[in-house]
Amino acid sequence: MTDVHAFCAAMPGAQLSFPFNEEIAVYKVGGKIFALTGVTDVESINLKAEPADVTGLVETHEAITRGFHMNKKHWITVRLTGDLPSGLLEELIEDSYDLIVDKLPARDRP
Repeated sequence: MTDVHAFCAAMPGAQLSFPFNEEIAVYKVGGKIFALTGVTDVESINLKAEPADVTGLVETHEAITRGFHMNKKHWITVRLTGDLPSGLLEELIEDSYDLIVDKLPARDRP
């Protein structure tokens, strides 16, 4: 399993912040959130996803649910303690990041 903090932090232009409390790590690019996870208790991660993909991911993978405390149409929660195919977590993090970057004005893109 990937170290989600290292993977998120390695994304170009990624910034770590704690806008909610010191226990929730929020990764942003261009001022927009692409991932949220616990700081020490890393059991899950919230990621942005294409609305068309959310239902399929939720129906296909037991470890993926609609976003906890997030817009259920655009966000998923991935339980890191569940079974995920190799590489899927990294792909989902990259997809979340790309969704945000693609909507940023060209001047704000990393």
